[in-house]
Amino acid sequence: MSETTSAANFRSGFVALIGRPNVGKSTLMNRLIGQKVAITSHKPQTTRNRIRTVYTSKEGQIVFVDTPGIHKAKNKLGDYMVNAAVSSINDVDVVLWLVEASTYIGPGDKKIATQLQSANIPVILVINKSDTVKREEMFAIIDAFKDLCDFAEVIPLSALKGENVDALIPLILKYLPYGVPFFEEDTLTDQPVRAIVAELIREKALKCLDDEIPHGIAVTIERMDEGGKVIQIDATIICERESHKGIIIGKGGAMLKKIGSAARYEIERLLETQVNLKLFVKVKKDWRDSDFLLKNFGYDKKE
Repeated sequence: MSETTSAANFRSGFVALIGRPNVGKSTLMNRLIGQKVAITSHKPQTTRNRIRTVYTSKEGQIVFVDTPGIHKAKNKLGDYMVNAAVSSINDVDVVLWLVEASTYIGPGDKKIATQLQSANIPVILVINKSDTVKREEMFAIIDAFKDLCDFAEVIPLSALKGENVDALIPLILKYLPYGVPFFEEDTLTDQPVRAIVAELIREKALKCLDDEIPHGIAVTIERMDEGGKVIQIDATIICERESHKGIIIGKGGAMLKKIGSAARYEIERLLETQVNLKLFVKVKKDWRDSDFLLKNFGYDKKE
């Protein structure tokens, strides 16, 4: 380890991004590390697993843990997602609690506040989407949230536009312990490439399909052959109903082609090489309530 990263002046630790669905956790994490690792969508409950990314500078290393949105679970997949988010609070050094720029505090935020009060770790309140309100309105929003929790810091920002995001890093480092880095300097994530590829395909499906269907889909990578100049990838989109399968495929295969084309573009950018992507669709009825299928699709409670 170099002098600049000696334990005497180097801070390192884990930071969880917590919040309700669709508040911009994945967008913020991608912005902080400067690269897209977590998929994003305007639809809630996009993130299903804990995703770790790594930010490293001369001052320290921050391992961000993006978590699923905390919501009222309606099936075993929902239970898994909420448990993944809540359990992360106990495994990190700092929590970033993301809320939207609004004075309305709903039952979901109140529940999160209760959980954070007993965590006994620094909590930074991040008021996202600050670009959607006027400066004077922000003071009222801060005032509405300030008594919910004993916040170490409060910072308004816009993850989408990048406004004030740079100011968040030194705030986080201030509360991390001194120590050696957990990952090599050039590490961006501990996610396997196959997992990121599967998520990119799911992201494109989320953006192309009707609102009801995306909650019932998963993506598995059947084959990923990196032996030649062109990477061969076979992937399966899992859905819960035959009617959904027809919609995903589309007339004459048009929808599946649209999803595949958009996904291939993103995967090629990620892997920096040509990709031949083949998509298939299978029906697994009520897979979101099957312990066996949840584990097979990567939603393992031991994760």
